[in-house]
Amino acid sequence: MKHQAREIALQILFQTEFAARIAYHDFLALFEDTVPKEALDYADLLVRGVKDRATEIDALIQATSAHWSISRMSIVDRNILRISAFELKFIAEPVKPAIAINEAVELAKKYGSTESAAFVNGILDAISKAVQP
Repeated sequence: MKHQAREIALQILFQTEFAARIAYHDFLALFEDTVPKEALDYADLLVRGVKDRATEIDALIQATSAHWSISRMSIVDRNILRISAFELKFIAEPVKPAIAINEAVELAKKYGSTESAAFVNGILDAISKAVQP
């Protein structure tokens, strides 16, 4: 269920970068007839969280990716990192690092370039070490 929610959140975050005038709820509504409510609720939580904490999330990603600015990252990679960073640090019940990283790498393999999985894995590993108490 959460894997499907992460995929939906990625698709919505990707689309809202191209069509910022369209509310993300309009994109979320496209999935209502085919996706379980629990998955939609979690996708909504992820998208809202990423949007509400965008500045903090991007600063965290930037701090752990010394050679890549956020703006130079592919849209897919950038949004996968945002979702995972939110789950690792800002969500009410943080996701275990191994799970968040694995899920992000799977999304990167499916939606990113051939280098995306390694790139996402490296940055999220650094983020998980930075946010651990």
